[in-house]
Amino acid sequence: MIVYGRNAVREALRGRRSAQAGEILATDTVARQPWLAAAKVRVAGAVEIERACGSGEHQGVCGGFGDFPYVAAEELLRAGEHCFVVALDEVQDPQNLGAICRTAECVGVTGVVICERRAAAVTSAVCRSSAGAVEHLLVARARNLADFLAAAKHAGCWCYGAAVGGGAVPYDHPDYSGGVVVVLGAEGRGLRPRVAASCDVLIALPLRGRIGSLNVSAAAAALLYEVLQKRGALDSAP
Repeated sequence: MIVYGRNAVREALRGRRSAQAGEILATDTVARQPWLAAAKVRVAGAVEIERACGSGEHQGVCGGFGDFPYVAAEELLRAGEHCFVVALDEVQDPQNLGAICRTAECVGVTGVVICERRAAAVTSAVCRSSAGAVEHLLVARARNLADFLAAAKHAGCWCYGAAVGGGAVPYDHPDYSGGVVVVLGAEGRGLRPRVAASCDVLIALPLRGRIGSLNVSAAAAALLYEVLQKRGALDSAP
């Protein structure tokens, strides 16, 4: 995989794939930055870098790394009551996947689950849009998301599905104690019926304006920080 963009390459050099780093192509200005001091860098022009990574958004640097190291979905459930997992139901936009992974890593989730089919995978574009967060985040691929949610509930987690109306409770009502899986649906369509039915509780963010829904990455940020706040309050309670 070719990783491009300054944050993405820097985090790849710091993360799990650091040992797999190949040659780094960088413009003269970028090549002199301290974070590249220990890397194998070849100075190249912007045109060559764009040709190598296939994007004009390279910010003067790209490099070859190994395939992204997905983990088994079951691995994310081993933390039991301490689980904090994000499950994405066929989210297809790489920019949304990257933005969600960035928020998830900042919040400190156990990991993110994506669908094997009809969904964005972790690609070079996702690495770039996550600002390198995927290099430090456990990501699993599930063949059947409803089955994963069933396994999560068997492991003691509560599954909260993001929805709009239709019997959903306000997002700030649950206390989010114990193991938590936050489930978000695809752009425009939301959760598929079987996935929604597999959730213990459907939760909704307030919408006060004239637009009927939030972008999935914006919704993820609001929900994950609410969960973090509630769990932090529980952890600090006497």
